[in-house]
Amino acid sequence: MSHEHVVVVTTTDSEDAARTLAAAAVEERLGACAQIVGPITSVYRWEGAIETDTEWRVEVKTAADRADSLVALLTERHTYDVPEVIVTPVTGGHADYLSWLVDETR
Repeated sequence: MSHEHVVVVTTTDSEDAARTLAAAAVEERLGACAQIVGPITSVYRWEGAIETDTEWRVEVKTAADRADSLVALLTERHTYDVPEVIVTPVTGGHADYLSWLVDETR
């Protein structure tokens, strides 16, 4: 493939918030597809205390050249002070799907 592909992941505190972020990513053509996984349990350290919360994970598939704009959108629209937003490269996959992914982000 001549294009690079990535998955951008974030978590949020409700299914509604996850749907809002997922829809914005696809509507803005910053992601071809967004999947919502949850509820999940997250355990983390925040301001010196161990916290446990229920969250929903949003996984957005996109072309690598759209990742910076997608990260900016997720960060701007997120309700968390410091949202998790992680970009992971896709090293392979079904060629037709990866072509569709790029087409849908144009």
